[in-house]
Amino acid sequence: MKITIASGKGGTGKTTLSTNLASYLAKMGKKVVLADLDVEEPNSLLFLKAELKNEMVAYKKIPKWESENCTLCGECAKNCNFNAIVALPSEILVFPELCHSCYACSELCPTDSLPMSDKQMGYIREYKSKEFGFVEGRLDLGEEMAVPLISQTIEYVSKNYMDSLKIFDAPPGTSCPVIEATKESDFVLLVTEPTIFGLNDLILAVETMRVLGKNFGVAINRYGIGDNRVEEYCKKEGIDIVAKINNDKEVAKLYSKGEFIYPKIKHFKDSLDEIVSFLEGAQ
Repeated sequence: MKITIASGKGGTGKTTLSTNLASYLAKMGKKVVLADLDVEEPNSLLFLKAELKNEMVAYKKIPKWESENCTLCGECAKNCNFNAIVALPSEILVFPELCHSCYACSELCPTDSLPMSDKQMGYIREYKSKEFGFVEGRLDLGEEMAVPLISQTIEYVSKNYMDSLKIFDAPPGTSCPVIEATKESDFVLLVTEPTIFGLNDLILAVETMRVLGKNFGVAINRYGIGDNRVEEYCKKEGIDIVAKINNDKEVAKLYSKGEFIYPKIKHFKDSLDEIVSFLEGAQ
């Protein structure tokens, strides 16, 4: 089973929930792997005592102009939807930072003057802890395209942890990286908070999941602050509230120390129990 922990905004507690849920399931005897797909700023490792097991450089494909046979017809620039190619009277300029590796320019070039070549974009690192497997994707500084690395990280996890329950810690928001992190998941748990900001971004996340046709539910973190508008929205829309995680200063203290929360705070463990029970029923 593939479970993605996502949210419409940052700071709702995705990583807190992802790391604690992975550890809790492993303690229950489940084979678990956690993948940090927030490749622009992965931080799940801060909460894990794990040793590096494997590291591989991740590449994306970008076109490389070969001038020998090029007629400067400009078809490549015309067919690039991302303005990554500019056709000048005397040369073709390629901007790797804008390239989405869609192959259109390369495939449609009449003289095969834009073959695709490898460009390093980051790393995929696999760690081994005593409890469960952990994999993270990490973009190099200056790289802007997260989707190819997210895709490769998921592929690595699927290939190397075929018989494990997979938990994906997704990037925040509702843009392309989130869609990539959720599109193959069996269930998406949307983490929100009971504030007007949390509700606004939850609505966007719900709309995104519905367009993708995903099974999803909501976990309300910091329950007790704000108001009940998130609950009213979920009730109106027929959305399952999987768990309500109480607002607690002690949770924040443990989080700031990089410690797991469920072994020390009972109500947090009870919320994990609710999530596990719901997921078992959803299989």
